[in-house]
Amino acid sequence: MSRAAGGILPGDGILIAGELYSGVALTLENCLLPPERVHLSPSRAHGLPARTEQQLRSRMCEMIQSAGILLRLPQVAMATAQILFQRFFFCKSLVKHCAETVAMACLHLASKIEEEPRRVRDVLNVFHHLEHSTGHRCVSPLLLDDTYVSRKSHVIKAERRVLKELGFCVHIKHPHKVIVMYLQVLEGEKNTRLVQMAWNYMNDSLRTDVFLRFRAETVACACIFLSARVLQIALPDQPPWFLLFGASEEDLKEISMCILRLYTLPCDSLADLQQQVEETRLTLETRCNAAKPASEAPVTDTPTRDSSLTSFSPTSKAASPADARTNHESPLSKHVLRNMCGKITNRDGRKRLSRSDERRNVHCVPSPPRRRRSRSVCSPQPSFSPGRSKSHRHRERQRGRERVRTNGYSPHRT
Repeated sequence: MSRAAGGILPGDGILIAGELYSGVALTLENCLLPPERVHLSPSRAHGLPARTEQQLRSRMCEMIQSAGILLRLPQVAMATAQILFQRFFFCKSLVKHCAETVAMACLHLASKIEEEPRRVRDVLNVFHHLEHSTGHRCVSPLLLDDTYVSRKSHVIKAERRVLKELGFCVHIKHPHKVIVMYLQVLEGEKNTRLVQMAWNYMNDSLRTDVFLRFRAETVACACIFLSARVLQIALPDQPPWFLLFGASEEDLKEISMCILRLYTLPCDSLADLQQQVEETRLTLETRCNAAKPASEAPVTDTPTRDSSLTSFSPTSKAASPADARTNHESPLSKHVLRNMCGKITNRDGRKRLSRSDERRNVHCVPSPPRRRRSRSVCSPQPSFSPGRSKSHRHRERQRGRERVRTNGYSPHRT
């Protein structure tokens, strides 16, 4: 943003707090961290040791890389996920947010950014496999139970939080193509060892914070610079070759030292690192509770590794309204209540049936069949009702024959 100088003209900008702002500039340079924030991350401000934070960042980025390989994602998508992970934890603390859940969210988000989408279930199964696989033991997929539903919900909410904290600025420029282009300019693209080593250093640098501090072109020059030093390959120095690409020697040495320090980190297990994070969280919670007055209730809702994402929504509100809303009774509840009342037992201990059950169980006496009128000359077939005797039916037949002989027609003829 730039402040306007001189007089204020209509349409020149927007006035905020007595200052005129002419516009908003969104570039990739805005994604670089200022030097004062590099050594003071939110995790260190909450008491997490710098070495523990660096190891946890490296282990989570390594897990993202392994999960991307199992999901058959391109290297660009895996690099995007690792940079998003590094950016997020320079905005939020590892003490208050589960690193594994955020790593899954970043990988799922990066797969959609690079147009290689993967399902959340696949991401969950891959991380579950990486977490529980030991040796050649086969790990079964996650069951579709309450635990799975809860973890899936946490990943989706963490993805929203990542987008919110990064301001939806998720575009990342990768140095993959830049390395090949620079080596072509230096006429070193035919040296396969140099190209492969520079590529490997670039992939390893994703586990550090160099992509948050330097431009992609500078990181590419540093990977070529380090590879040429290791392989003892001479590059042009009159003038220095990296000045052609806008890099300085101090930046190249700083990036190279960051990459080399990565190989000297101790290999602590992920469980030990998470235990240290949990101890730091408990210490921070105790300190916050002791700093509050005695009249206030102690803080018991500090996010943990498993429950840190229960309210992981960007649009979550701080508190509910003070006035409680009255619940209107729906007609469905009345219907259910009526059916339940029909099953209540009577005083004599017998179960009271509903009206439909009572109608179903009532013994209905069958009515006599209807008498069908015959069109023939002869008398109609008598109805065999159970209430008439055989002699009564015989007398009716005799009366019918006498009427035919007397009148000469049947009374049933139409």
